[in-house]
Amino acid sequence: MGAYASVNIVSKRLQEAPLYLTATSRIHELTPEERAVYATLTPARLPEHVAIIMDGNGRWAGLRSLKRFLGHQQGAKSVQLVTETASRIGLPWLTLYAFSLENNLRRPRAEVAFLMRLLRSYLESNLQRMMDNNVRIQYIGRTHDLPPEVQDKMQWASEATARNTGTTLTLALNYGARSEMVDAFKGLAMEMQRRGISPERITEEDIHRHLYTAHMPDPDLLIRTSGEMRISNYLLWQIAYAEIFVTDRFWPDFRGIHLLEAIAAYQRRERRYGGLGEAEREDQVVEDVNEEARTAG
Repeated sequence: MGAYASVNIVSKRLQEAPLYLTATSRIHELTPEERAVYATLTPARLPEHVAIIMDGNGRWAGLRSLKRFLGHQQGAKSVQLVTETASRIGLPWLTLYAFSLENNLRRPRAEVAFLMRLLRSYLESNLQRMMDNNVRIQYIGRTHDLPPEVQDKMQWASEATARNTGTTLTLALNYGARSEMVDAFKGLAMEMQRRGISPERITEEDIHRHLYTAHMPDPDLLIRTSGEMRISNYLLWQIAYAEIFVTDRFWPDFRGIHLLEAIAAYQRRERRYGGLGEAEREDQVVEDVNEEARTAG
């Protein structure tokens, strides 16, 4: 795809995107350390959507000679603290990779069962804090394969926070990007059959409509903790133009201030969407002028 075609597609998506409710910022609730980092940011250039691969719970526990479940418990605490900072700065969308399809298939059953209990406990114990912070909670993934009692608790929390208008916290549960694409293609195929649409007419927007994330904007910033340099089957379609920030810090040690530091790094970058950067455009203009002068001569 050419650079201009890429830019046109992105511009078209931005123009057609629905208007999202934006959280009211509560900067005064940040810690002094967080406010110091926030002061370096340009509020008008905050990312609309931040996605995080929360990695390192087990290694965090192992380095402290603790059981893995204690790492997961500490990781759940990080979820709430980071979400609260996101809500205070008015971040509209925060999506966390909480439990992958591969986790469900490949982790020991005892660990999976503990993670399900931890999820239920997290929703129960943090619902009031979500309400106090105007946070709305949603989910993506093959959640219908989770235990019924977990699904019930998820629905309870989602319904309780549905009227909140601040940060939308989305937990990716029993999620895998390839399985998401399979589900999207199945949905699109059924639509094509029902409406008699020929394959030649399929567009990127048609696929986008059938993704789990069709109701939200694509991530602007993808954060990965624990220093691993891989995407781990997370939002593969949606992060096509996301800026990536990797930290060596394990997720249980990740806090709101580290989210702000990642956003600061994001704001220092120039997003190109397949086009030229500012300096490159200026060089191209000079080159074009020189070429015209040589041709005229």
